[in-house]
Amino acid sequence: MRYRITLSYDGAPFSGWQIQPNAPSVQACLQQALSTLLREEIAVTGAGRTDAEVNGICYCAHFDSVATGLETAGFIYKLNAILPHSVVIHEVRAAAPDFHARFDASRRSYRYFLHRVKDPFAERFSWQCGFPLDLGAMNEAASLLPGTRDFSCFEKTGGSNKTSICTIWEAVWTPYTPDHVRMMGFPAREGDYLVFHIEADRFLRNMVRAIVGTLIDIGRGRHDPGWMSTLLESGDRCSAGESVPGHALFLDNVIYPEI
Repeated sequence: MRYRITLSYDGAPFSGWQIQPNAPSVQACLQQALSTLLREEIAVTGAGRTDAEVNGICYCAHFDSVATGLETAGFIYKLNAILPHSVVIHEVRAAAPDFHARFDASRRSYRYFLHRVKDPFAERFSWQCGFPLDLGAMNEAASLLPGTRDFSCFEKTGGSNKTSICTIWEAVWTPYTPDHVRMMGFPAREGDYLVFHIEADRFLRNMVRAIVGTLIDIGRGRHDPGWMSTLLESGDRCSAGESVPGHALFLDNVIYPEI
């Protein structure tokens, strides 16, 4: 029987979602817990890869098992008890026999968190960027990203993708207020905290982190916003910005047509 499982994870202890030799992964951790609990060999397929240290919110995966009736709160409780604190299961439910967590997904979205001042309470899941940034220029450049095209200029070299063509629907920076600022009065000014949201049908390896790094270069005045079009046409990864750290990136939504 096929099951759909929804989970969230802190990416810090892991080398990414996908199993890798001699490195901890979310996929391996989940497979081991399910196999232990169900007393059968379980293979888990996820909605897509996430890089080392990248976090997942309501990530979707599927697995097959001879067991039935796993949609109970009791089963989820036992599974969470086996898993480390960095991984939590939200839901397990029966799925159609042909459901596929990766290939059935129609859209995915990421958020990248950035803070512009020293903040000990933001360091864990946000990246400090102390450079002056032109938010208007960054959003002007980001507005050139939506569309269907080759995004190989943001793809990590050595990838095994058959194509670098993706469709981006949304890419935008917005200021936000963290809870410790909003609720507890941590001193901050408007614009000290920014979040980048991007939504697409698929993402290439390292793509979001490379896009963020490129937009930050534009925000620092290294390029004008219109240069983004030139970069996209060139397909040259060496011309794009450096990839930003993974700990501030969240895969925050995987959308399926039937949901």
